[in-house]
Amino acid sequence: MRLFQLKDSYRIGLSVRHCQVFVGKGSPTIGIRRETVNAWERRAPLAPSHVKKLTKSGINDYVAAGASVKEDLSEAHVIMSVKSVPIDQLIPNKTYAFFSHTIKAQQDNMPMLDAILQKKIRLIDYEKIVDKRNKRLVMFGKWAGNAGFIDLIHGLGLRLLALGHHTPFLHCGLAHNYNDSHMAINALRDIGYEIALDKMPRSLGPLVFVFTGSGNVSKGAQELFEHLPHEYVDVRTLPKVAKKGQLNKVYGCVVTRADHMVPKNGGVFDKAEFNEHPERYTSRFATEIAPYSSVIINGVYWDQRSPRLITNPDAKSLFTPVQKYDTPGTPTLPHRLIAICDISADPGGSIEFMTECTTIDKPFTIYDADFNKTTDSFASPSGCLICSIDNMPAQMPIEATTQFGDLLYPWLIDMLNCEYSQPFDRLQCRDEIKNAVITSDGKLTPNYEYITELRRQKSLQSAHKSSIMGSDDKKVLLLGAGMVSGPFAKFYGQQNKVRLTVATELESDGTRLVKFGHEGNICNVVVDVNKENDVLDKLISEHDLVVSLLPFTFHEKVAKMCIKNGTDMVTSSYVSPELEALDQAAKDANVTIMNEAGLDPGIDHMLACEAFDDVTGHGGRVTSFVSFCGGLPAPECSDNPLRYKFSWSPKGVLTALMNPAKYRKNGKIVEVAPGKVVDNLIAIDFMPGFNLIGFPNRDSTKYADIYGLGPECRTLLRGTLRYKGFVETVKALHAVKLLDTKQADLFMSTIGPDLTWVRLSSPFRLSITLLRSFKLVYFLLQASKFLYFKAKM
Repeated sequence: MRLFQLKDSYRIGLSVRHCQVFVGKGSPTIGIRRETVNAWERRAPLAPSHVKKLTKSGINDYVAAGASVKEDLSEAHVIMSVKSVPIDQLIPNKTYAFFSHTIKAQQDNMPMLDAILQKKIRLIDYEKIVDKRNKRLVMFGKWAGNAGFIDLIHGLGLRLLALGHHTPFLHCGLAHNYNDSHMAINALRDIGYEIALDKMPRSLGPLVFVFTGSGNVSKGAQELFEHLPHEYVDVRTLPKVAKKGQLNKVYGCVVTRADHMVPKNGGVFDKAEFNEHPERYTSRFATEIAPYSSVIINGVYWDQRSPRLITNPDAKSLFTPVQKYDTPGTPTLPHRLIAICDISADPGGSIEFMTECTTIDKPFTIYDADFNKTTDSFASPSGCLICSIDNMPAQMPIEATTQFGDLLYPWLIDMLNCEYSQPFDRLQCRDEIKNAVITSDGKLTPNYEYITELRRQKSLQSAHKSSIMGSDDKKVLLLGAGMVSGPFAKFYGQQNKVRLTVATELESDGTRLVKFGHEGNICNVVVDVNKENDVLDKLISEHDLVVSLLPFTFHEKVAKMCIKNGTDMVTSSYVSPELEALDQAAKDANVTIMNEAGLDPGIDHMLACEAFDDVTGHGGRVTSFVSFCGGLPAPECSDNPLRYKFSWSPKGVLTALMNPAKYRKNGKIVEVAPGKVVDNLIAIDFMPGFNLIGFPNRDSTKYADIYGLGPECRTLLRGTLRYKGFVETVKALHAVKLLDTKQADLFMSTIGPDLTWVRLSSPFRLSITLLRSFKLVYFLLQASKFLYFKAKM
């Protein structure tokens, strides 16, 4: 640690107007922490040149003719560093200055903020030293841009090589491999020379670098970009450049908010309105700019009210593999956008799928939009390279420290005057520093009291997630042992912080599900939910969440017990009138009962609402919504009469076909009588090779209000998806009354296993004409193999 003690004079000469005087007690002392956040962090808030400057100003007489190097900084009035301070090293009742990363209630840094408040530390955040226009005055921005661009070029070379393209970018190293920026610039110029000689693979097409933002980060990246043979183009010309641009240079496009932010209600971009109400705007970046970009260098500040540049759904479109026209030696790129350097390093921010920063040790990852996950393998056949190191300037520590110190130097006396003994409301410092004080006297200062509410909102969001997956000792009760229970138990068996209890009617079912457990995190109990109400009630009271996979007729009973015991509940069944009647009781008990949380209904609802939000977010209206969903087997596994395999209750699958249906088509209501949905087939032209058919599913019209669709939505249909052949088999089964839900005398225990197919079919009074129908006989014969009946039900 370095300790600078100011002895003789306490005045720093800046200008007559801004001359500052230290007003504290004793000798003004600045302590500079040694950075310990990681091995790469070698920056400091002040460089030796600033020490020399302080000496020449006559205000700093160093102990022992220089800076004292000691571990104890307790005598310092202000303790300065770049990165955050470990909680156990925070000294109570002191003034600290560093980048705290707390102003957005960043979850990872909230324990540190709590410790700062508890220890009554006065915290100055460099990020909030801004002028009246909210422009930052002290930053590493340029060097983040410099280092980010160099790292990106290095990663781009590796990624293109893995995709089969040798490029000059391979000759660029990571930023910390160069002694200073001049060496890095020389390497970029060598790369540019090869590009100018037309040595880029023609299969890559024109390379377009898009820079977001107009601040120091973006300008720093542009500064190095300009050492390549380049041409800047306007946003409006991107489609033409991406298609017909030259290969002996690269293209740059600087994108500002006005280029893609548009009011949701129409009109043009208004900077003042956007600054006050960013939620009124939507971004067209993903649809009008990103599709023509090869590389995106992101340097914009983002807050939670602002539209994102690229969302997860946008990524699925941008990273969809294009049709390939490979020729020997020149493979086609999987998609146009191949790399993103998110220098803003804001997880889940303007680039939604960038959920975790990379590091200097591991600077790159490949994002797969199909699975919404990342991999470290450059050889991945598709996906976008991501570089998002949160301390990029640490790769160029000497130059970054010098410039940062130049910007910080004029504010040093102001910061010294914020030493802890001075009351916050009487601080004798300029507003730029006072407004950067986050905490004082164990409280958030007025400008930052919003952090408390922001934390609360984030806590509620995370609590919703952690109720099943989150904190320790969460206990989940699973009711039912049907076909869905196996995958459910398998998933929870892999979770370390959840204990699952499976309640089954038969011991054998429970034993089967327990085998999915890991280190005893699944146990089973035998209970008859029809008869053992007291046992069931006690089980529900002992768990945090009940997941009912029982037949829907049992949900009302279970829900009432959950409300009584204050236990949340989830089902995959449709909301029944009986459950809907419990809505107010559940609200009064602060109990969540979530229904329709399976595939259909469930995931289809989520995808639908995601699509609606995307449309309305871009200023559009939903005039028609048609959705088909079905859990189908792989085509090669559909070799049975139904062209289907049961993944849930077979009875439920087949009897659902007996329900009526209702939907809206071109403004008119269409109603289908019970059992007639299979007579109202709807052609499916999506992926014709799969031979798909669809038919309406229950009452679609009720979802108009649930989905928030207005009267302009004239078509609303939710349907079921099946392979062709399913309907014909179902009709045959229905004709011979195999879908009848009434108990037949034939299935009495007295008959036993001697029941034959002839005896089974004769009471159904099948006519000779029907039996002579070759097609029906074929279906019946096949069904006799597919639907295996035991006489004892």
